[in-house]
Amino acid sequence: MADIHILRNHHFSLSEARDIAFSWAEQAENEFGMACIYEEGDGEDLVTFTRSGVNGTLRVCGERFELDAKLGFLLGAFKERIESEVVKNLDDLMAAHAPKPAKKAKAATSPTVTTPKAAAPATGKSAAPKKPKA
Repeated sequence: MADIHILRNHHFSLSEARDIAFSWAEQAENEFGMACIYEEGDGEDLVTFTRSGVNGTLRVCGERFELDAKLGFLLGAFKERIESEVVKNLDDLMAAHAPKPAKKAKAATSPTVTTPKAAAPATGKSAAPKKPKA
């Protein structure tokens, strides 16, 4: 048997962490055919998941997620791939629930206005002042 242990610290409230864990459990059921049981507790929750060849738990606390899984003989050969997929899914859900950084307001700028240089008089003479003759 191969074991998987994943620990992810977070800065979510327990309520937000519950939302993430619930989404993870739904995803595990839909994408991987897992049977998940979600149990809420006072200080932490526990998601128990099973299917042929794998069983485990996801502990949900106010400061971390902790996943432990045991893979059967056949799935043990795919441990690295399964572990990376579980990590990716959990990280993606955490990122999706992370607060979005506030967009910086652009400074109000007025468009640059350029004025054309004074045109020379129609006489064909230069508009530049002449020096007096000495």
